[in-house]
Amino acid sequence: MAGMSAMFRRASRASRSPRERLVTLIGKPGCHLCDDAQVVIEKVCGELGVPWEKKDITQDEELHRQYWEQIPVVLVDGAQHTFWRVNEDRLRKALT
Repeated sequence: MAGMSAMFRRASRASRSPRERLVTLIGKPGCHLCDDAQVVIEKVCGELGVPWEKKDITQDEELHRQYWEQIPVVLVDGAQHTFWRVNEDRLRKALT
């Protein structure tokens, strides 16, 4: 039953228009991998018309506790998509 629920959530997210999606970059200042991730996110989200946001783990204790070993972390619609390195093709596929 849990598998069906997860399939429904994925199908529901995938049927959203690009403007209804949200990509979140979780990182910190001075992180070169975070800067690299931002370049990819800006490109892919810009091409697809998907909004994105940036969150700083040094400003949020919960995010720091949850992700400090994985930054940069990329969320798509609130679910973790990847960490450390962002693959442009994989992100594009997740958003289309």
